[in-house]
Amino acid sequence: MTRETALNATTALRELIASGAQTDVDALHALYDALPPIDTAFMRGEWEGGVFHTGHPGEQQLTAIGWVGKSFHHDNDVDPIVTRDEHGRRVANPILGKASLRLVHYRGAATATMVYDKHPIFDHFRKIDDDAVLGVMDRKGDPAPLFFYLRRLQSP
Repeated sequence: MTRETALNATTALRELIASGAQTDVDALHALYDALPPIDTAFMRGEWEGGVFHTGHPGEQQLTAIGWVGKSFHHDNDVDPIVTRDEHGRRVANPILGKASLRLVHYRGAATATMVYDKHPIFDHFRKIDDDAVLGVMDRKGDPAPLFFYLRRLQSP
């Protein structure tokens, strides 16, 4: 992977996020593959998120529960589904439980991966820039993954 390839992928992803346009899994896999892997420490903190529109059923499910992001407290303490309470505060939603962060090989590179504690689900991350990542939710039994992005929230 060259620096230019990663920059092109970063630009394409920023444009796709801004447009909210429909895209396909193959195009997103190509962009994912062009991005650099990251370690688990990079993921620590609070993140807001959104999904890429490929037709995956998880897109509607996340919208229905009001998913707004993830919280990475420590490698062994991750809130994979964060929603907002009636006062607008970010809260961990217990619907899928907790998760952990590990380095996992996926599509040719070891990268930060969120492993759900009680479900056969892995979220693999690659770096878009210092404050954004592309995520691929790989769930056992699904014909295709769910693609999403996370933006780091700045600490107050």
